[in-house]
Amino acid sequence: MSLIDKNVNNDTRAELRRRRQPEAARDNILAAAESLLIAEGPQSLKLADVARAAGVSNATVLHHFGSIAEAQTALMERMVRQLVFEILTIAQREGAAAQSATEEIAALFDAFESKGSARLAAWLELTGEARRMTFVQTAAREVVEARLGEFASIPDDLREDLMLACITMALGVGLFGPTLSELLGKPAGRAREVVLGVLLDQLRGVLAGI
Repeated sequence: MSLIDKNVNNDTRAELRRRRQPEAARDNILAAAESLLIAEGPQSLKLADVARAAGVSNATVLHHFGSIAEAQTALMERMVRQLVFEILTIAQREGAAAQSATEEIAALFDAFESKGSARLAAWLELTGEARRMTFVQTAAREVVEARLGEFASIPDDLREDLMLACITMALGVGLFGPTLSELLGKPAGRAREVVLGVLLDQLRGVLAGI
C-alpha cells in the first residue's frame, strides 16, 4: 500500500469517527435516560439527572437535543423503534400465523410492562405533550403493513382496529395492571393474563374467518 493510499485510509477512518461521535453521544444520553425511566419513572427525566446518569454536562445534552423535552421525545421514539423491530423480527419467523401474532402481542405487552414505555407515554399525555408521540401512529402502521401477507383478506379498518386495541390494552396493563390486580386480591400478572386472553380470542375469531 502506498503512502498516499495510507493517508486516504487514515482520512476516511478519521471522517467516520467524526461522523459517529455525535451519534454515539446521543445514544449514550438516551441509554442513560432509558435506564432512569425504568428504574425511577418519568419524573426522573430532568435535565440534570439525565446528564449526570450519562456522565456529561447539562450543556452537552442541550447541544445534542436542544431541550430536555426533545430528549424525552427522542427516547420515546427510540423505545418505539425497538419495539417495532422486535415485533417485525417475530413476524418474519416461519410458523403459523396465529402463533406468530400471539408472540407479537406478548412482545408488545412485554415492552410496555418492562421497559417503561407506558409510563413515559402517560407522562407525555398528562403534561400536554402527547403530540410528540405522532410517530407511534407511523410505527403501528408499519407493523400492520408487515402483516399484510398473512392477513390480506382482513379489511384495513379491522387490522388497524386490532392494532389500536392491542396498543391501548398494553398501555393500560403496563400502567395499572399489577396494581389493580393486587387491589382485587389477584396475582400481579392476572390483569395481563385476562387481557391477553380477550385479545387472543378475538384474534382467533378473525383468523378463523380468513
